[in-house]
Amino acid sequence: MNTMLSQTEIGIDLGTANTLVYSKNKGIALNEPSVVAIDTETKNVVAVGTDAKEMIGKTPEKIIAIRPLKDGVIADFDITTDMLKQVMKKAAKKGGFSIRKPNVVVCTPSGATSAERRAIHEAVRNAGAKKVHIIEEPVAAAIGAGMPVDEPVANVVVDIGGGTTEVAIISYGGVVACHSIRIGGDRLDEHIIQYVRKAYNVLIGERTAEKIKMEIGYALIDHEKMEMEVRGRDLVTGLPSTITLNSYEVRDCMKESLLQILETIRKTLEDCPAELSGDIVDRGVILSGGGALLNGMQDWLSNVIVVPVHLAPNPLESVAIGTGQALKYIHKLQPVAK
Repeated sequence: MNTMLSQTEIGIDLGTANTLVYSKNKGIALNEPSVVAIDTETKNVVAVGTDAKEMIGKTPEKIIAIRPLKDGVIADFDITTDMLKQVMKKAAKKGGFSIRKPNVVVCTPSGATSAERRAIHEAVRNAGAKKVHIIEEPVAAAIGAGMPVDEPVANVVVDIGGGTTEVAIISYGGVVACHSIRIGGDRLDEHIIQYVRKAYNVLIGERTAEKIKMEIGYALIDHEKMEMEVRGRDLVTGLPSTITLNSYEVRDCMKESLLQILETIRKTLEDCPAELSGDIVDRGVILSGGGALLNGMQDWLSNVIVVPVHLAPNPLESVAIGTGQALKYIHKLQPVAK
């Protein structure tokens, strides 16, 4: 195991919404959206990450901005490989480390099939990695949140990402109980787009929906009503239009998915072995992932599941930090990645 340590080692959180790269000496070396802009005529990659996200909904016909990951797994293999190559190159430049044949720890959703895991393994390999270790996302999130995953205590992590929500109970470095649903921040954005379309006959883009969610989106709690002006295209006249949305409307249109996330947490807690239940009452649940930052999420969950709910120190970066730090645990983690 020690021979590995002389080489460059990086952790990659290959997320539906963002891809993060962690290196031991630099910490988070890169955090960019998982978006690739492609020239449809030449099939060349025009831009990756932030530059590509800026292009969503604004490009000429021959350039398309796409997200190669859907629900936490690879939807387009070749484009994901291209994106990873660029991401690793960018991270090396920023982080000041060599990218020649690094050892990589990458995470997959716990609900991913073996074919989906293999696809992630191959894509990272094709992007230039020497050795690839795969770790389950909730385990990475727990390590990144500073939880003692290798000790015989129950660590409950709720990781609400862009494409999936993973809930897991971890003890002795392994997943004791786990449930995963393909609902995350992206689904909440979709609800907002659909609601505005139905209620106001106005079409808004993905980036606008995300902004609405971040500014006036709330979990299912009472709060002071907030308003926001939103611009989109009127579907009747075809002209630009401005409407005023309030936070109650936004909360209500996301309700169904939020309740499904709650149900997933409940299911996982019900699967907890009796011996570990006491730990959960004492230690509570840790929230990570971008969805953890939804206004009122922590308060809402602690009210409905009646155990303490804590926010991870860096919810958006927990998984990436965990993949980077997982190398020291890799011999203890089960199952050991291929």
